[in-house]
Amino acid sequence: MLKSLSSIGKADLPTGGWIGRPVSRQAGAPRFRKFFCDVLMFYIYALSSLSNNYIYVGMTEDLKDRIERHNSGREKTTKPYMPFELLFSETIDGSRSEARKREKYWKSGVGKEKLRIIRNNKNNF
Repeated sequence: MLKSLSSIGKADLPTGGWIGRPVSRQAGAPRFRKFFCDVLMFYIYALSSLSNNYIYVGMTEDLKDRIERHNSGREKTTKPYMPFELLFSETIDGSRSEARKREKYWKSGVGKEKLRIIRNNKNNF
């Protein structure tokens, strides 16, 4: 027998949340690889637009694929600034939170200024 929405109690909700996605795909759900790898590898990268004065900083587990996504226009945030060249990349062996800290540094004012210096030095040669 079906219950009306108003009569459903908290105990009737499926475990793992109820937001319309499988539990494995919900935000904050553990990744499959995390259980089978001792250490994950993350890349922090900076892309420089070849057509505009724009530097994008991001984090990924697959650097080659991510750069291809940016240059093919499949990323909404960078599509208007295509094409890109890889300006800088850094490998982090460890947790996602460690990698996120490095990404935040490169996105900060000090980090962006260093990236501008790298870009300007690259253009002078």
